[in-house]
Formats: sequence, structure tokens, C-alpha cells
Amino acid sequence: MAKDQLQVLNALDVAKTQLYHFTAIVIAGMGFFTDAYDLFCISLVTKLLGRIYYYRPGSLDPGSLPPNVAAAVNGVAFCGTLSGQLFFGWLGDKMGRKRVYGMTLMLMVICSLASGLSFGHTPSGVMATLCFFRFWLGFGIGGDYPLSATIMSEYANKKTRGAFIAAVFAMQGFGILTGGIVTLIISSAFRARFDAPTYQENATASTPAQADFVWRIILMFGAIPALMTYYWRMKMPETARYTALVAKNAKQAASDMSKVLQVEIVEEPDKVEEFTRDKDFGLFSREFLRRHGMHLLGTTMCWFLLDIAFYSQNLFQKDIFTAINWIPKARTMSALEEVFRIARAQTLIALCGTVPGYWFTVALIDIIGRFLIQIVGFFMMTVFMLGLAIPYHHWTTPGNHIGFVVMYGFTFFFANFGPNSTTFIVPAEIFPARLRSTCHGISAAAGKAGAIVGSFGFLYASQNQDKTKTDHGYPPGIGIRNSLFVLAACNLLGVVFTFFVPESKGKSLEELSGENEEENVEMATGYTRTVPV
Repeated sequence: MAKDQLQVLNALDVAKTQLYHFTAIVIAGMGFFTDAYDLFCISLVTKLLGRIYYYRPGSLDPGSLPPNVAAAVNGVAFCGTLSGQLFFGWLGDKMGRKRVYGMTLMLMVICSLASGLSFGHTPSGVMATLCFFRFWLGFGIGGDYPLSATIMSEYANKKTRGAFIAAVFAMQGFGILTGGIVTLIISSAFRARFDAPTYQENATASTPAQADFVWRIILMFGAIPALMTYYWRMKMPETARYTALVAKNAKQAASDMSKVLQVEIVEEPDKVEEFTRDKDFGLFSREFLRRHGMHLLGTTMCWFLLDIAFYSQNLFQKDIFTAINWIPKARTMSALEEVFRIARAQTLIALCGTVPGYWFTVALIDIIGRFLIQIVGFFMMTVFMLGLAIPYHHWTTPGNHIGFVVMYGFTFFFANFGPNSTTFIVPAEIFPARLRSTCHGISAAAGKAGAIVGSFGFLYASQNQDKTKTDHGYPPGIGIRNSLFVLAACNLLGVVFTFFVPESKGKSLEELSGENEEENVEMATGYTRTVPV
């Protein structure tokens, strides 16, 4: 039997789309813009780092990062992100969303700047300093995941909640795109000013001393958008759902939302007390397991499996493009030309596949629902991965790389118009208010565990099976073709685990979490749901 909804929560659920919704999207979205820029810009400069700090005199090919260094530089931010998601997710439920929100942003600003100022007397020293700051950068980014999603879900109305949360997450696409554009601009400016021969013409001169500034400027640029939104984050009031259902302060919740919605809202302290009575079970309780255990398993496994594929694709695009000859061999380019070509390729993929996918989700998620978008997305990613892997030798022959890039772009499109968006949205909707940020953090951390598997594993797995053709310092792997088969299998498993997650379209957060129920076994266990058709 359902309890009557609190007036302040009902006002949020039925509120018309207005300015404060868009303000919240921009404030939360700029955090995600920064997150994506900071996480993915490193893949644009790792080849340059290898040329600058690991030059091998007399070698036929430019210097490259040793396997352990490359794995650390690419993956250390994910280790920090995983830790930050768990810690700040938990802290957001203990201290409130707003109080923790500013901490994560300042950590991101400081560590973005510090990453570009990495120092050391030896190459190992510079890389160690860079990894140290990128770990803490990731820690701050990790906090942004559960807090941004939870804040947006708790501010939104139930009719367009999916689109609002998706719009916050869609800023990730613009962050990836901006990373490519900034890299194109900076590398072009330095190439024009400090022209250099190709590596095979003059190995030493192909990497001008000024190239060391390029990667530093690219990394430090990430601090700018984060810094621009700090003031506005601090001005946002705490969400009414946290204030009423967790802090149990009916007066403050009504006051805050009266100002935001510009309507008179009655304080209901007695109703708040009744609403929250007997709903204090913890994360590790039998009651939580009964009500939400399958949901949490579904959200964590879907995010884990998705990110194995998604992050290995994103971080190692440059290696795949080189393998299919879309980017020329490194020895035929100068250091700055190589940075430019890698950025151009990744920008094109982001523009044609990544960004449109996010906004298709924004447009359609509240029409066709989360479940259908996620299951179709996983399935189509599987199809396109197999389409790349099965005729892989065809794609590597001259004249066929355009077809490969188109297929590759479609996998990004269906990742973003699919599970990459829905795995972020659903955990912010289906769990109780006092555990919402924590459960989102756990789900997101599972995703980053997948990203770590993808980034570290793909680095080694994608190496050629012939040890004479592997990158310097790497053991033989299973090759890019077989790696694509593994990623396709991960996506197929994602289809299976999608069935563990309920559809949340058009329902209030309290209805989804069971917080407005006296006792409803079907709602609690989650075995009933309407599947969109």
C-alpha cells in the first residue's frame, strides 16, 4: 500500500521544465565535461611522452613508453576514479550532496594543473610525478559520478528525469571532442612555429625541445571548465530528497524548494517522520538484499562489462588506427605531426559517433525507456565488434580503412545511444535516497574496474602474436582481431545482465525505491516490471 507523497517531493515530480533544471544540467554537466577531457586527453599525448622521455639512439622507430609505464599512465587515473566513486558516493549519503560537491571540483582543478607541472630529473621521475597527480585527479573525478547523477535525479521531474540525467552525462561527449580540438590547435601552433623533420630523416630533430610544453598545456587546460563552475556549485541548495528523507528536516526542504520552484510549499514534519519510519535498513542488511540486491548486481555488472569495451576502444584508438594504416607509421612523421594526426582521427570519431549517440539518448530515453536503449545498445555493439573482427584482414588492406572507421564509429554511437548512458542513469533512480549516492558509487566503481581491465588488459592483449612485430618491450599478445572478439563477448554478456535492472521510465524515485510503500513484496524484490515494446 502506497503512502501519500510528501508535498515537496510531489512538487518536484510534477514541476514543469524551467530555468533551474537547465541551470542544474549546466552546473553538473560541466563537471562531466571536465571528467571526460581529463580522462581521455592522456591517450592523445602518450606517443609524444614516449618520444620525449624514452628516445632510443640508433633505433629504427621513435621512443615509446615501456609497457609498465604505459599501463600506469593510461590506467592510474582509473584507479583513483574507482576509489573516489566509492568514497565520495558514501560521503554524499552521510554529509549531503552539496557539501561534498565542491570538494571534488577543487581536487580536479588542482590536480589538472599539477599534472601539467609534473617534474623530475629522470624520465621515471617525471612519469612517477605525473601518475601521482593523475591518481588524485581521478579521485576527484570519481566523486563527480555519484554526486552529479544523484543531484540531477533528485532535482528532476519524473516525466523528463531520464533526459536531464542523460544531458549531464552527454557533456562527456563534448569533453572528449574538446580534448581532440584543443590538441589539434596546440599541436598545429607548435608545428607552425617549430617545424621539424620526420623521425627517419633526423631522429633527434624530429622531436623539438618545445614539444615538452605541448602535453603539459593539453593536460592543464582541463582545469579551466571546472574552475568556471565552482561558484555556481556552491550556490546550489541541497536536494529536497536528501534534506527531507535523509536529514529529516522538513522545514529546510520546503524552504529550499519554495525558492527553487517559486511556489509555496507546506512543511510536513509529521509526514516526513511517518514517511521515513522503518526505512533505516543499511547497505549490508538482509532487507536491502531482498529489495535491491538483484538491482545492484545488474547495475554493477552491466557497467563493468560495458567499460571493458568502451575504455579499451577509447584509449587505444591510436593503436588500432595505426594497425589499419589510417595513421602512418611513426617513423614517417615528426613528433608534433603524430600528435596532430592522432587527435584528428579521435576528433572525427567523437564528432561522428560519440557525440551524436549521447544526444540520441537525451532525445529518446523518456519515450522508449532505459531498458530498450540499453539492450539494443549492447546487442548492436556486439554486432559491430564482430563486423570488425571477423573480416579483420580485409579492413587492414589498403583502401578499406574508411569502412573500418565507419564501423568503429558505429560501435561508439551504440555505446552512447545505449549502455554508456543508461548505466549512469539507472543507478541514480532505483535505490533509496539514503543509499542512492553510495549505490551509484558502487555501480560506477564496478565500471571503472572494467575500465582498468580494459586499459591494462587491452594494452597487452592487442599486441601481435608474432613477437618480432610487437611494440618495444611488450610480450606477444592475442592480436587486435582476437581482442575485438573478447570485447564482443563482454557486450553480449551485458545483454544478459540488463534483465536484472528494472525499467524506471515515468515513475517517481520513491515509487522505484519502495520508499513510499508500506510493504510491497513485488516492488521490493524487483521481479515484476513492464518491459517496453
